[in-house]
Amino acid sequence: MSTEIKLPFDKEYVSSFSKDMGEPAWLTEVRLNALANADNLPMPKPDKTRIDKWNFTQFDKHIVGSEDFSSLAELPEEVKTLIDLEAAEQNLYIQRNNRPTYISVTKELQEKGVIFTDIFTAAREHGDLLQKYFMKEGVQADEHRLTALHAALLNGGAFLYVPKNTEISEPIQAIYIHDDEETTLFNHVIVVAEDNSSVTYVENYVSTMESANGVFNIVTEVFAKANAKVQYGAVDTLAKGITAYVNRRGVADRDARIEWALGLMNDGNTVYENVTNLVGDGSFGDTKTVVVGRGDQTQNFTTSVVHFGKNTEGYILKHGVMKDSATSIFNGIGKIMHGASKSNAVQESRVLMLNEKARGDANPILLIDEDDVTAGHAASVGRVDPLQLYYLMSRGIPKAEAERLVIHGFLAPVVNALPIEGVKKQLVAVIERKVR
Repeated sequence: MSTEIKLPFDKEYVSSFSKDMGEPAWLTEVRLNALANADNLPMPKPDKTRIDKWNFTQFDKHIVGSEDFSSLAELPEEVKTLIDLEAAEQNLYIQRNNRPTYISVTKELQEKGVIFTDIFTAAREHGDLLQKYFMKEGVQADEHRLTALHAALLNGGAFLYVPKNTEISEPIQAIYIHDDEETTLFNHVIVVAEDNSSVTYVENYVSTMESANGVFNIVTEVFAKANAKVQYGAVDTLAKGITAYVNRRGVADRDARIEWALGLMNDGNTVYENVTNLVGDGSFGDTKTVVVGRGDQTQNFTTSVVHFGKNTEGYILKHGVMKDSATSIFNGIGKIMHGASKSNAVQESRVLMLNEKARGDANPILLIDEDDVTAGHAASVGRVDPLQLYYLMSRGIPKAEAERLVIHGFLAPVVNALPIEGVKKQLVAVIERKVR
């Protein structure tokens, strides 16, 4: 039996919104079908985390009004530190709440045929190309209620397309600013790297307030075609009180690589899914994740690498620190399908709890349906070693500073292994702020 969700927005609103945004007929149809099916689809069931009382559907506004920034100098200070204000040319997209407010693409990339724009411009000007990838091979609208609501109420996001044989040396950056307490965000990001191409994409979700009440439903789809490479970096710092569902999924074709570098630093309740499907023979997936939980938040992180092709390699590395009375579940899943011979699935999850009321749970899972493979896992959950603290304090270091050093040391193996320098620097700053 399904539970009625009583959405504040009906099919007439969705149809009107799609028309006002100038969307093609196919996208309007996707929206309306998803809205009609949402009430009949089940909610996702993250392991060991009850989300039935979390608010994913009740909000007053679908769009909030935001002004454009006349220049980068007007950006909030916490955003200015993320970009190069002196760069003459850069590939940068800034979205303020639901509104695209700044976009810059270098002439060099435009001449190569690279497309980097907001999701609505992509729907209007590159509709056929967007339709090829939007919620088909990656995340699908009918997976569960939250993906259906996402498809129906999409109100922000970006589209990045890299043509064949195009290598982009400089990172492409997107910043999603949250500075209105009434913001509800259904953000969709698509990154496509065609055959023999490479790109690094880095995004930040930044709340400029300490607390708010809102619903964020974020979906990312990454497609790495034959022999392509995508490095995807993200640092999420949404405010306390934000209920977030985040789903980032990648599909790697033959000899392709998808590398995720993720700093998951939200202060509100979060359900997070990250799946890499290694479809082609010889494909490679690597996910490195750093988490710091604090306050009374509850978070559930599920990271999966699914091997379909032969000779595929999948790696998962997650380190998390829990403070105060925060609770987090870390699920790591390495799945090797029948026929994916010579594949290798490796994962490591470690959780450090700083307080008596803090809770962390690391669950390594291997699902193997093929004989000729290699697989392994490691997991640990524990508290700060009192001997480490004693050693540091015996050298005159105060307890709070000693704990800070232990935390940085615990997270360092993951932070130092991140392949994107910009993400690494941002993460260090965020970790420092949160552990203090």
